Amino acid sequence: MSWWWAGAIGAAKKKYEEVEAPRTPKSVGLVIGVTGQVGNSLAEILPVSDTPGGPWKVYGVARRPRPNWDINYPVEYVRCDISDAEDVKTKLSPLTDVTHIFYVTWTSRSSEAENCSVNGAMLRNVLSSVIPNAPNLLHVCLLTGTKHYDGPFDAYGKVQMHDAPSTEDLPRLNVPLFYYTLEDVLYEEAGKNENVTWSVHRPGLIFGLSPYSMSSTVSMMCSYAAICKQEGLPLRFPGRREGWESYSEASDADLIAEQQIWAAVDPYARNEAFNINNGDVFKWKHMWKVLAEQYDIEEYGFDEGFSLVEMMKDKGGVWDEIVRENQLRPTKLEEVGMWELVEIVLGGGAELSSMNKSKEHGFVGFRNSRNSFVAWIDKAKAYKIVP
Repeated sequence: MSWWWAGAIGAAKKKYEEVEAPRTPKSVGLVIGVTGQVGNSLAEILPVSDTPGGPWKVYGVARRPRPNWDINYPVEYVRCDISDAEDVKTKLSPLTDVTHIFYVTWTSRSSEAENCSVNGAMLRNVLSSVIPNAPNLLHVCLLTGTKHYDGPFDAYGKVQMHDAPSTEDLPRLNVPLFYYTLEDVLYEEAGKNENVTWSVHRPGLIFGLSPYSMSSTVSMMCSYAAICKQEGLPLRFPGRREGWESYSEASDADLIAEQQIWAAVDPYARNEAFNINNGDVFKWKHMWKVLAEQYDIEEYGFDEGFSLVEMMKDKGGVWDEIVRENQLRPTKLEEVGMWELVEIVLGGGAELSSMNKSKEHGFVGFRNSRNSFVAWIDKAKAYKIVP
């Protein structure tokens, strides 16, 4: 049974509480953005005994303090603000044993021009500090997304998008987009060392979990459902009819991590860009029933004109009650996520992307999106992030 097939039908076979003899690392991963959704999955999967390229030693880099998870993954945590060039140089240049970089972070600013400038500088800070000082560095994985084909949110309706399904060989849109900037920085910095290869990974909507991320759709939907349950309200769909009825796709965070690890160690994946999604499609009108069932809500459905942003403006006190009554990790409602993002995600049908190139190059991992959605809800509950 191949490694990714095992992931498709279950979780990691090894548990960290099992006693293992110390192992000499074969590969050393540097995960930039380890507290994000994909970073969290990489931190869990890389140290597992049968992960390709292993045994792995893992450095995890993030701006905030190490989160207090119930499970502490075997990761050497490095607190570093990668927007600060001096902090990066001080913290990351000494990591001379790194063999693989997994860059899975981003930041948001008020305009796409700012996004390009700030995110490009962050990636350059990392690569310019690590590549010259890590003589055994082999590969850099860069996470971007399917907005590569759609453009930034503020360009919707203003630029002609490509016809779906999106394939990796489509030309860039004629708009500023920080994903394009990140790729250009990657090509330039990795090109300075002929021994360093790269891969780019483009997920769509991510089903995953993070202790800090403001863009964890699963956590936000669960929090909204919990408030509806607490107040005896129907679970109204905060999107347009198009989003309710049309086909959508998602990308499981563990699956994204698996594709990145495959690309990091498989010669056939070098210097390529890959879409990454679960390999199936779904409709939110069916997934909404799944969410309602998870919170034992009988009344749910599409409601024209409903605004989740407006609803959440005065629900801070309700969330405080939910946190207290269910002994959740202490959070304020404004820390749960960006409700505007949920409305955008559910506002219309996703531009579907093709997985053919990834499969043709040798990665055949997949997920059942319904099962993925439920699994991440269960994990969010287990970590006491949501009730």
